[in-house]
Amino acid sequence: MGEPNDPLYELRRLFGEALGTFLLILVSVGAIVVNIKTHGEVPFTAQAIAPGLAIMAIIYTIGSCSGAHVNPAVTFSYALRRNFPWSRVPGYLLAQLAGGLAAVAFLRFTVGDVGRAVTSTPASGTSGHSAFLIELALTVGLVTVTLGTASGQNNVGPNAAIARGGYMAAAGLWAGPLTGAAMNPARSASAAIMANDWSHLWLYIAGPFCGGAIAVGFAWILRGPPTLTADRSAQGLSADESPESRSQKGST
Repeated sequence: MGEPNDPLYELRRLFGEALGTFLLILVSVGAIVVNIKTHGEVPFTAQAIAPGLAIMAIIYTIGSCSGAHVNPAVTFSYALRRNFPWSRVPGYLLAQLAGGLAAVAFLRFTVGDVGRAVTSTPASGTSGHSAFLIELALTVGLVTVTLGTASGQNNVGPNAAIARGGYMAAAGLWAGPLTGAAMNPARSASAAIMANDWSHLWLYIAGPFCGGAIAVGFAWILRGPPTLTADRSAQGLSADESPESRSQKGST
């Protein structure tokens, strides 16, 4: 993986987060765009399940590099849980946003501009207040699964991809028709920026971050203090690496 003071370590992490977020949003937003362009060739069930399958593949691919957060709410929650250094949070958030913007721009260039259709927006009949609470609840579940499969005896290593991907697919199946089941501020912000539509962005930012904070509280209740195993999972460390050694690699 490199020498302890290798300055490329953090760049590899950030590239991994940008690439992983690009792929995740390419699939999740791409399913919507293609469905619109092909007049219904991508059914709702496929749109809900596709992001879950994508996150499974992404975690297996880049989990050992960056921890495969690919979601600002996950990064924030890991840091709040003390599994991830706060000093690395801004870089991760910027990398995730860059990956999201690249994905939406790529779809706009290759498939076509569908305007505001890909922005995170509550469905007709779903109020902003309700959408906020739904996104909050969905993210409580997502982060609870993420933290739970990374901690102590519950750590299942790369197979945490199955739990996280399965949860995302299940959440999309029931909540997709109401809010889009975004659960990811990078996804929502990227689409809003490209469409220049800020009307509902606040709830898709606030909901996931508040949900993540609540999930961290639940993690303390369920599992107590953070563990070294979870630190390694959050930071993409192997079993023989310590967070301190990787921190040195990332801070040079």
